[in-house]
Amino acid sequence: MGKRAAALVGMTEWAPQRTWPEPMFGMEACAVLAAEALADAGIEKDAVDGLVCGGLSDSPMFSPLALAEYLGIRSHFNETVDIGGASAAGMVWRAAAAIEVGMCETVLVLVPSTPSPVESGGAGQKMALPPYLGGDAWGSPQGQFDIPFGLVAATPAFAMVAHRYMQEFGVAPETLAKIAVMERDNALKNPMAVFRDKPITVEDVLASPIIADPIHLLEMVMPCWGGGAVVVTTPERAARLPHRPVFLAGYGEYVSHKTVSYMPRLTETPAKPAADQAFAMAGARRDSIDVASFYDCFTITVLLTIEDAGFAKKGQGGRFVDEHDLRFGGDWPLNTHGGQLGMGQGGAAGGLSHVLDSMRQIQGRAGEVQLAKADRAYVTGVGGLMASHVGLVLEGA
Repeated sequence: MGKRAAALVGMTEWAPQRTWPEPMFGMEACAVLAAEALADAGIEKDAVDGLVCGGLSDSPMFSPLALAEYLGIRSHFNETVDIGGASAAGMVWRAAAAIEVGMCETVLVLVPSTPSPVESGGAGQKMALPPYLGGDAWGSPQGQFDIPFGLVAATPAFAMVAHRYMQEFGVAPETLAKIAVMERDNALKNPMAVFRDKPITVEDVLASPIIADPIHLLEMVMPCWGGGAVVVTTPERAARLPHRPVFLAGYGEYVSHKTVSYMPRLTETPAKPAADQAFAMAGARRDSIDVASFYDCFTITVLLTIEDAGFAKKGQGGRFVDEHDLRFGGDWPLNTHGGQLGMGQGGAAGGLSHVLDSMRQIQGRAGEVQLAKADRAYVTGVGGLMASHVGLVLEGA
């Protein structure tokens, strides 16, 4: 048994949508998410004494302060997390750690990702990622040394990683395509998934346009709007609530760079030190995991996480994928909600979807994709350009 000093007890998640019906200010979205998650947990708002969020466009400075004021919450623990796609998983362990050291007892983790009325200019705004990921800031090293030479945004960076891996270890394009196909199969059972009614084959993936060699269109996420929230509380309070408590038994985090050009080695990611830390803290073995939910912005991200998180040896990730069935009915279930590749990347909340995927499994609320045994899960978040990594070991009561 690991730390088990805090438990995830309530959640909410909005279905990712390419076009959002009505713009919402960030704090407005947080208020709705908070109400839904607290209702799911069976906890009153007055019990909340901790807040964790990402950046809010309507309060770019002092976000937690403005949020506490808007929600009418008096809080002992207030945090903004900004480590890219790993932020949501990072928020969860920070909430648990704050509870463990006695800073607070119940924390709201809020991850809104909806278009602002100011930014969108009206309803129906389509999601568009910022092209430079902050590299257009004055004095940015990325802006000086990467962008002028064509290394812009995420896809070319992950393509460099995929190309190097394929050259070094000889993984077949069909193997990477299989990841997208099996995640899509899972998404067919998820009523919130953008692609819930659109199965694909390996042939479909390989026939889709190449966006940045060797990455095909169907090997990368569709950016969407969305939102999600989690309630984290003490084991004592969790025992009195309606859902099975999901304990955070171990967690790890590691950052080695921001842009791919500064990766120490293109085929080795921060997943290894983060996973080693998480599993050591939890006192758990890799073969004890019932369900994996890995951040999957690209298929190559999943393959490298399988290796670097310790489920396959370096260079054997392709063989692992070839030899296993990654669907919810298979022998190594991965991203039973369809992952972001099948569900859609609901902005920053896309990272939280992996936490919620495992939480549903452990609580027995996964519907048609519910596993017969789901007592321990491993969740990952990946941020920047293969730069930040968070690993979480979740366990049922």
